[in-house]
Amino acid sequence: MILAFDTSTAACTAALFDGSGACVAHRDELIGRGHSERLVPMIAELMDGRSARRIIVGVGPGSFTGIRVGIAAAHGLAIGWGAELAGMSSLALLAASVDADEVAVATVGGHGELFIQQFSSGEPVTELRNLVPALAAAETSARLVVGSGAQQLVAARGWGEARDAWPSAANMTKVSVKSRMLPAKPVYARAPDAKAKEAA
Repeated sequence: MILAFDTSTAACTAALFDGSGACVAHRDELIGRGHSERLVPMIAELMDGRSARRIIVGVGPGSFTGIRVGIAAAHGLAIGWGAELAGMSSLALLAASVDADEVAVATVGGHGELFIQQFSSGEPVTELRNLVPALAAAETSARLVVGSGAQQLVAARGWGEARDAWPSAANMTKVSVKSRMLPAKPVYARAPDAKAKEAA
């Protein structure tokens, strides 16, 4: 079994896949905050006493706290189950939510900025950037823009189609192999506001 989950946005999402890559169960909840309280019970409901041989966790960019909650849970489960662990681009997971050859992903990144990246046939074709909408407008050319920052980006460009969307772990197999074989470490795209305490 393969377990995939993402906590980088206001959504808390997890999915379970069999050996053939078919999604056998999934949960998607828009919770805003509180991932640390909801994630583990959600996974327990999904697994129903089973264990996974591989874990794929969303590594961002997105919420500093949400990303760390997800990655910490993934590491703990991997140790407990003796499972392989890999990271997955949260923006690639969002891009996988639509059937389109080209799509730009824009999510709210704080300080009035957007995390943006463009994808073609599931593959990233631009670098991950963190920019104010006016500058982000010049960095994307796809007509369709998805994500929590889609409306802002399309408004700044003055053209295109914006769709509000949230990651769903059920789309994990639609993410390119490269984008779901990342190190299980946070991808922030900018320096986080919160600072992790350094070891004494």
